[in-house]
Amino acid sequence: MENLKTYIADNQQRFLDELLELIRIPSISSESQHKPDMYKAAEQWKKILLGGGADKAEVMETQGNPVTYGEKIVHPSFPTVLVYGHMDVMPVDPRNLWDTDPFEPVIKDGKIYARGADDDKGQAFMHAKAFEYLMKHDLLKCNVKFLIEGEEEIGSPNLPAFCEAHKELLKADIILVSDTSIIARDIPSVTTGLRGLAYWEVEVTGPNRDLHSGLFGGAVANPINVLAKMIAQMTDDHNHITIPGFYDDVIEVSREERTLMAKAPYDEEAYKRAIDVTELSGEAGYTTNERTGIRPSFDVCGIWGGYTGEGAKTVLPSKAYAKISTRLVPNQDHQKIAELFKAHFEKIAPASVKVKVTSLHGGQGYVCPIDIPAYKAAEKAYEKVYGKLPVPVRSGGSIPIISSFEDILGLKSVLMGFGLESDAIHSPNENFPVEQFLRGIEAICWFYYHYKG
Repeated sequence: MENLKTYIADNQQRFLDELLELIRIPSISSESQHKPDMYKAAEQWKKILLGGGADKAEVMETQGNPVTYGEKIVHPSFPTVLVYGHMDVMPVDPRNLWDTDPFEPVIKDGKIYARGADDDKGQAFMHAKAFEYLMKHDLLKCNVKFLIEGEEEIGSPNLPAFCEAHKELLKADIILVSDTSIIARDIPSVTTGLRGLAYWEVEVTGPNRDLHSGLFGGAVANPINVLAKMIAQMTDDHNHITIPGFYDDVIEVSREERTLMAKAPYDEEAYKRAIDVTELSGEAGYTTNERTGIRPSFDVCGIWGGYTGEGAKTVLPSKAYAKISTRLVPNQDHQKIAELFKAHFEKIAPASVKVKVTSLHGGQGYVCPIDIPAYKAAEKAYEKVYGKLPVPVRSGGSIPIISSFEDILGLKSVLMGFGLESDAIHSPNENFPVEQFLRGIEAICWFYYHYKG
């Protein structure tokens, strides 16, 4: 491993060129017109894995978008690491807020700017380059399998069935994932918990057509007004979610663990400056880190209806819509929550409108033990690269398939992320510092050095 840094430095430009080629593929899983791009991305991953030294790599079908599977079996007696990543990316809207073309990556100020630069093409690609280094220098003492999917950003709806059908193929000892972040560029952390997710689209219908707001306004219920009032009822003055039964399965984190969590570095003023707000908001009685790590949340992700074009149009709309999500904590079942929300939302609707609730996707939360060999290997890897032990943290984000891996494959996942809060994932001007990309390759190599299964 003595030439690891030199190898990364000597090949930095090639690594970046290859990553940018992957990023240029607009593999947006939620938009059907990009279906061909999902296959293009899958084929590109096949090329990447074979080029890195995999024994085999193939594009495999699911009921939705394809996955790319690859493997290197060094010796049957060695422990096996299953590397999981995703090739799909979020939509780019609003495109006018991007400073550069989201699918024509640019490197400026030491950062790669593009959709997927961090989430998850940049982070997944680090594993391919770490694998390449270990293969070229005969340092790989584990078997490695790669599972790169194409539907993570829409909740991985078809990957559980794929895993059920290919249990033997995916047999491993641990799953290694880079799709999370660290506290700061000089403060490494390992994500030990993920929140679950439940996501719906709601449709509120009033009259059978759009009406003149002067002739009918005040006499007929306006679906947008009604929807806004219904949404407002979903939380109380303390930002506590009002759905009956919502908190029944929430496990309260002990005072001792909350005290340990509070030791993680946190600068509230810097946090507010970074997102340009003057005040934070959340469930009463909890800190910001607790609100995003150990407590559930409720959010409207999108809302629309009526006339939104240029100028004025005096219309009382027939319909209003919203996309709504809840982040869930471990032990909350997303299917149970989906039913509770649907029943409650329909119950509070006035008789003047009709309500339709469609569940779009969801997933369970996840907690990783910090005493398993793979976690210890990750801990040593971060310490080697960053000069300090990583802080265990619980993330507010969700990776729904992680809990499915545990249920179906019986495997724990170690979440070795290298993103930063400032990377703006899911937002315009997503970026990934080149320094973090290179450090990630180095740290992943050290993970394999320390992991003994």
